[in-house]
Amino acid sequence: MHTGLKVGIFATALAATFGSAYGVGKAVGPVMPAAPAAQHAGHTAQNGHTSGAAAPGGLQIAEGGYTLDLKTPAVTAGTPAELRFAVVDDRTGRPVTAYRRAHGKELHFIVASRDLTVFRHLHPRRAADGTWSTPVDLPTAGDYRVFADFAPDGAKEGLTLGADLAAAGAYRPAEAPRPAATAEVDGYRVTLDGALRPGEPGALTLRVTKDGKPVTDLQPYLGAYGHLVALRSGDLAYLHVHPNGEPGDGKTPAGPEISFTATAPSAGTYRLFLDFQHQGTVRTAAFTVRVAGAAGDAGAGHGAGADGAADGNHKGADGDHQEVGGDHQH
Repeated sequence: MHTGLKVGIFATALAATFGSAYGVGKAVGPVMPAAPAAQHAGHTAQNGHTSGAAAPGGLQIAEGGYTLDLKTPAVTAGTPAELRFAVVDDRTGRPVTAYRRAHGKELHFIVASRDLTVFRHLHPRRAADGTWSTPVDLPTAGDYRVFADFAPDGAKEGLTLGADLAAAGAYRPAEAPRPAATAEVDGYRVTLDGALRPGEPGALTLRVTKDGKPVTDLQPYLGAYGHLVALRSGDLAYLHVHPNGEPGDGKTPAGPEISFTATAPSAGTYRLFLDFQHQGTVRTAAFTVRVAGAAGDAGAGHGAGADGAADGNHKGADGDHQEVGGDHQH
């Protein structure tokens, strides 16, 4: 196929996908605009999870005096590539080289497709000049969003910045995953209970079983028994939450349940991605959640559901969670 024709097909299909995504957003509730800058919807400094109403992260490429410079804005689907980026301090124009560590890392990096069917939680490495790099192999063509979740050394709050990434190739729109209460991945079943509510904290509990038996020996991964990322359908507003409790605190068991507290910024449809580690392998279970606008609205009730595991489940130390590329050792 000629390059021009291929690009034309991709652009037409992409426009159709955005149109359908907008329609879904209108059906389940409004997608709210981002709140003012300098508010972070990720974890708080004290307890590691969101609480109260907070502006969603990832909607802006620049915020709080910092800019995400994605040096690799396009890749080819199905072909291994290296993503390179930097976080630039707008006051100096130079890449940031000093960060506060959160859950063992200076920076957490997420790549997700606009249709929320592909998800990657990567751990790039930083070179001495502040440039980050990580390999990536995206399975399908289309539009993606990358998220850098970090806290510069000396900054009062953490930030999540986002940028667009294109994957060239023959694009085929995927159907939005339907809500369901369970997700299965590699013989594990994860059950989601609880509900997200707009503007106020909601409790979510995820229960992990294997072959019908509770998993009670989950392994710490990045200082926790599970990590949860939520993305809002349509604009891909980003929520990064962490469990209540942590390994070694004397009160948090190693499964089968992992509990979270999170606040949805608005009504709408969200995709939740849970990373958990067992027997040396990190896996990802994915859920679709619909958040009603208020009590009594259509769709109110349980509010949480899943439809299978995310594409790109992590396969242990050599998978997507491996630190790779660059020169700086974490």
